Amino acid sequence: MDVMKAVESLQSDLWGVWFLIGAALVFWMQAGFAMVEGGFTRAKNAGNIIMKNLMDFCIGTPIFWFVGFGIMFGSWGSVFGGFDFFLMGNYDSVLPAGISKWTFVIFQSVFCATAATIVSGAMAERTKFSAYCVYSAVISMVIYPVSGHWIWGGGWLANLGFHDFAGSAAVHMVGGTAAAVGAYLLGPRIGKYGEDGKIKAIPGHNITLGALGVFILWFCWFGFNGCSTVSMEGDAMETAGLIFMNTNLAAALAGCATMFYTWFKYKKPDVSMTLNGVLAGLVAITAGCDAVTPFGAAAIGICAGILVVVAIEMIEKKLKIDDPVGAIGVHGVCGAFGAAAVGLFAKEGGLFYGGGFSCLGIQLLGVLSVAAWVFLTMNVVFRVIRKTMGLRVTRREEIEGLDSTEHGLANAYADFLPVVPADDLMANVDSVLGAAPGRRDIPVDEAIPVRARVSETGESELSRVDIILKQSKFEELKNALNGIGITGMTVTQVLGCGMQKGAAEYYRGVPVDMTLLPKVKIEVVVAKVPVEEVVSTARKVLYTGHIGDGKIFIYDVRDSVKIRTGETGYDAMQGDQD
Repeated sequence: MDVMKAVESLQSDLWGVWFLIGAALVFWMQAGFAMVEGGFTRAKNAGNIIMKNLMDFCIGTPIFWFVGFGIMFGSWGSVFGGFDFFLMGNYDSVLPAGISKWTFVIFQSVFCATAATIVSGAMAERTKFSAYCVYSAVISMVIYPVSGHWIWGGGWLANLGFHDFAGSAAVHMVGGTAAAVGAYLLGPRIGKYGEDGKIKAIPGHNITLGALGVFILWFCWFGFNGCSTVSMEGDAMETAGLIFMNTNLAAALAGCATMFYTWFKYKKPDVSMTLNGVLAGLVAITAGCDAVTPFGAAAIGICAGILVVVAIEMIEKKLKIDDPVGAIGVHGVCGAFGAAAVGLFAKEGGLFYGGGFSCLGIQLLGVLSVAAWVFLTMNVVFRVIRKTMGLRVTRREEIEGLDSTEHGLANAYADFLPVVPADDLMANVDSVLGAAPGRRDIPVDEAIPVRARVSETGESELSRVDIILKQSKFEELKNALNGIGITGMTVTQVLGCGMQKGAAEYYRGVPVDMTLLPKVKIEVVVAKVPVEEVVSTARKVLYTGHIGDGKIFIYDVRDSVKIRTGETGYDAMQGDQD
């Protein structure tokens, strides 16, 4: 008997650990969302995106503990759970077997934060940070918990038999619907639509970062769906394996479907759309991952992969709602589809399995009810915010970027910031603390000897040669210029195009107004080396006979000054050994 009790206790502990692992994985989805949203938007707003995703969790966690959990899992009624501030009540009736109260609370808390953070991407690049924080608090306090109570807290939809295993409707459609309301009331970003209403592409600044976010989300989704089994006891082990399989299969086939669909539609497989396609498959399978076969999961994934492209295009082109990351299509539309798809593909009760229309009808009722609740309440919330504290930043702030105007962040990427030399830092320290004993200020003309130089040519004739070239030719040209005596040059990475405007470029199926191709620009100022020799050398190295070989620009230079010595003209262009 003691042995059996010990085994049961160990099993209970293991199930609790399994649940906590799931909570940790769902928490890590915040990083995935942050990377996706940051990569799909412009660099000048990257810090703002990170801050919003961070605060969704920081604000949502205490608010859900204070009031949200009680509303969601209280026992007052089928519509509203009730108030239980700081969770002082007893929740044994809703706790899964072997799972402690606080384990269940943290698991539900991370789901709440996920619903809140979906909105961030759709409202990116033009929302006041203070307004967003207010929104984040409200959705975590009331809006998500109320609909969550209907579905997971013993509410009226749960009593009808509405099936949403891990949150296609409860989490993702809630976030997607709120995102649609917020993005519509905000209006599009400056430059998104022309005066004729024609859509203009605003590409994200880092597709690699966005892809990293998708991979993080895909990985964490195994916790999102798989750990919702609560335990691994008995049949749950087999069910968990099926959930993992269905989750992965739907995501993979959704990605394939999006790739082939955009390949056919745009003549090239669209990268950002395909990434969204994977997420669409994950969102859609979340409701029925435990109730469908792998064949059903495959069908749901393929449908979601095509649906997300159609939805994003309709939202942007027809409805004129600017959603920088596609959150409305991915989470709102595909979340609704995933919940409804349970009524079609469920092994027990699904329409395609002979179950009739009963299950499908209940699923559609749940989708429409939750969507209506979120749509109406978020309209009130966002309109009140817009009327009182303002929802959108000023035109100047939007153009400059929210990183600097909202957070005082010069740039989210340190390598783009000016580097303060160590000597300058020490000078600042000395100004505050006083110079070290025995140290004295030295005049510049004493510290750096100035050697007068007389040019061999008298009046200098300086010329600047700018060479625009392919990146692949840089090393070869640099070595060739060194070979003719050019030892000083300025090299920059540039974007540009010639008369041909570059190759046609599309972003989410929308043509980019002007294609700017990556090039290298070399600037040299010559005095001793003839300009003709520089030009001739560059042409020999760069010439292929094809469009894109580059261009050479020649300018007269009025004068040059070597800061260290004070030399000018020809002399300033020579080294100390000349």
